[in-house]
Amino acid sequence: MHQDEWWAPGIIRPKACLSKGFGGAFLTKTNRLQDITVIIPVLNEEASIGLVLADLPDDLVSRVIVVDNGSTDQTGQVASNAGAIVVKEPQRGYGAACLRGMAEARQYHPDLIVFLDGDYSDHPEDLSLLVKPILEDNYDMVIGSRMLGRREPGALPIQSLVGNYMVPRFIRLLYGHHYTDLGPFRAIRYDRLLDLNMEDTNYGWTVEMQIKAAQKKYRTIDVPVQYRQRIGISKITGTLSGAVRAGFKILWVTFSYVFRKKG
Repeated sequence: MHQDEWWAPGIIRPKACLSKGFGGAFLTKTNRLQDITVIIPVLNEEASIGLVLADLPDDLVSRVIVVDNGSTDQTGQVASNAGAIVVKEPQRGYGAACLRGMAEARQYHPDLIVFLDGDYSDHPEDLSLLVKPILEDNYDMVIGSRMLGRREPGALPIQSLVGNYMVPRFIRLLYGHHYTDLGPFRAIRYDRLLDLNMEDTNYGWTVEMQIKAAQKKYRTIDVPVQYRQRIGISKITGTLSGAVRAGFKILWVTFSYVFRKKG
């Protein structure tokens, strides 16, 4: 079989000779190995995805699933060459890509799922900070907080800063749970993630997860993570129209679960 051949529709398997070898695991205090799967949704991140994969701590990460959400560049091939499992999701949307990654992860029965963007704005090496509270202190979910950590000047546009100030306060008022950020870099127990029955296929994915976790009384914690200027232009905040659509969707999701709960 040719080394770049598709194994199945929508799936690229990593080459036999990889530039980075994933396959690590975390040994807990009870000497139980923990399987950690990373899911990275991408859309035209050819310039950054290789850097993201190179900086992941491969001694902790069991596998990386990169979900190509319709890239027109070589994002998928770069990710495959770097050792990731690459799957395709034709339906555009951040949530749709994350759901596709979850579907692919099911066959591996992971203990933890880590979600991470492919634009190199987060520091992949901070993954260890996210999984530690789950593996050592029995938390259910950990949010990587850019608001608590060190941010490169200008890395978060003003609309993101305003949103991260307002929406967590709405969540605290409506659901009684305190978050500091809605950022995508997060870790969650796989069984807890499945129990959330995630539905949103677009911008509301992260806030849906946090609201449902609050409703179910999950043990969560926000930990400081580093944040820098992304490579390339954001698909969401890179344009005014994109930022407005994302903002309205996040607010709609935030308030809609109040009425669902009452219903």
